[in-house]
Amino acid sequence: MSITKIDYTKQMQVMGHPAGLFVLFFTEMWERFSYYGMRALLVLFLVSSAGIGGWEWSNAEALGLYGTYTGLVYLTPMFGGLIADKFTGYKLAIVIGALLMTLGHGAMAFETEPMFYLGLGLLIIGNGLFKPNISSIVGGLYTNNEEKKDAGYTLFYMGINAGAFLGIMLCGYIGEKVGWSYGFGLAGIFMAIGMFQFYFAQNIFGEIGDKPQKKAELDLENITEKVEDIVENDELLDSPNNAGFSKKKIERDRLMVIGILAFFTIFFWMAFEQAGGSMTIFAKDFTDRVLTGSAASWFTIINTIITVVPLALITWVLILLNKATIKKFAISGILLSLSFVIIWGIVGWMIKKDFNTKAYVVTYSDTKLNEETKKDELVQVEAVLREDTKLEVNQEFFILDVDGEGTLMYLDEKKADKVPTKKVAMVKSIKESEVEVPASWFGILNSLFIIMFAPVFSKIWESKYNPTAPVKFGIGLILLGLGFGVLAYGSVGIGSGVTSVSMIWLILAYLLHTLGELTLSPVGLSYVSKLSPPKLVGLMFGIWFISSAIANKVAGMLGGMIDYIQDAYSLATFFLIFTAIPVAAGLIVIGMGKFLLKKMHGIR
Repeated sequence: MSITKIDYTKQMQVMGHPAGLFVLFFTEMWERFSYYGMRALLVLFLVSSAGIGGWEWSNAEALGLYGTYTGLVYLTPMFGGLIADKFTGYKLAIVIGALLMTLGHGAMAFETEPMFYLGLGLLIIGNGLFKPNISSIVGGLYTNNEEKKDAGYTLFYMGINAGAFLGIMLCGYIGEKVGWSYGFGLAGIFMAIGMFQFYFAQNIFGEIGDKPQKKAELDLENITEKVEDIVENDELLDSPNNAGFSKKKIERDRLMVIGILAFFTIFFWMAFEQAGGSMTIFAKDFTDRVLTGSAASWFTIINTIITVVPLALITWVLILLNKATIKKFAISGILLSLSFVIIWGIVGWMIKKDFNTKAYVVTYSDTKLNEETKKDELVQVEAVLREDTKLEVNQEFFILDVDGEGTLMYLDEKKADKVPTKKVAMVKSIKESEVEVPASWFGILNSLFIIMFAPVFSKIWESKYNPTAPVKFGIGLILLGLGFGVLAYGSVGIGSGVTSVSMIWLILAYLLHTLGELTLSPVGLSYVSKLSPPKLVGLMFGIWFISSAIANKVAGMLGGMIDYIQDAYSLATFFLIFTAIPVAAGLIVIGMGKFLLKKMHGIR
């Protein structure tokens, strides 16, 4: 007696798309929360002073490790896609990958060198099993509805960036303000939630992503495919656009298009991935992140709005999904709801902390080297401490000068007992309206802009104004290059008497980068799904991510040259490199448009 498997993909709809898309949306969201949350901390943790738990690596060393890690993260999906295609199926590969990544984040929370590298290794392997196969399931949801596939992938991409937004904002904030291990640990908690909510809802995909069929079933399928091949080839031969082409020839042409587009994505991600590397260094060392007066007040208010509104939008999507699926997939829905209760709690705590943080001008005694006598002398130092603990003028307390240059950390009595190098400070005055924007904060702009603009792009791709794939790719590359052009212009004076520049240049750069990303990246995923033969979808997604692996490694190598290029030429020259290359690549791919469309054989 056989058991009939219910195909929920045909029964449940959310926002005009299969409900399973939004299960994947939230699974990918929590995975990206963990990945980008950890990525936001990685370079900052490595280059930060040992006084605040960092490892004091040089910029070149930190960006070198960053490039190797992100490169390997995008290399392993090729093997993960092949394993899923041949052995495990997409669903099981996703669960195993998520489990390995959960363990990896947990290992990094210990902050010891062996556990740190073990954690990175587990994240790399786990991501290889997770990344290509969740994208493959998205494509499977639209097998009989190809015209909605671009829009579906764009919404899925919104989930990716919702996770990135929350991960960078919360893990970055907690890592910098509370402690690195707490930031790394938080990433692991939500990776675990993403794993369990997918596991308990996986039947919503029907047979999509199941293990490969047994031999007898495959034999029957092969016979069916041969019959379909004969019919399709006859139709192709009768078609004036495809005269003389066999199905295999068309498949080879389409695979060639995937290869060409993958090649051009190298130039995109090579520049784009400076966001976690050299652009983070630029935010930390060359951007004026201190706001005073009304600017400080407005930033606190605006930051609250851009935190709460996107989270409210994503919560609304969760409510719609639960409304459609909670009766059949209650455990998954409850886990998702619990995760959002936790997130809202953390966001509320963060907002309260920000509104209560004040800038205290403090004085303390320290020893400084006298350049004339070459002896240490006791001097009075004046510096600014930003803290949400309420302090009064003339109040004394303990502080730690974390880098020897006036970057202060407040120590309560419990912490002070464990720090032998503490100093006694006294509040001289209080600056009511002054905030320092964390260096990791700028990383949320990309995700914020995607959440804002993804629905707009999704509608454009469903309209008559939908451009062809080559045009989309070209525009994406050009917009990315223009973003670095903005940074180059903004950094012209650095090194010639100017030490830091306005935050507006980074904000504008992230906006242009995001518009370019929305034009290229989700569309690229969609075209891999459209152009790949059904039996090779997982493998082709893996190969697609190899281009990202190469790009990330190159990004780390080039980003690590920021100090050298700045010293030899200028910081503007460094950013101009990332302006010229993507713009040139974009113009070339647009020029190849007619050739690529011909090789796509009817897929636009």
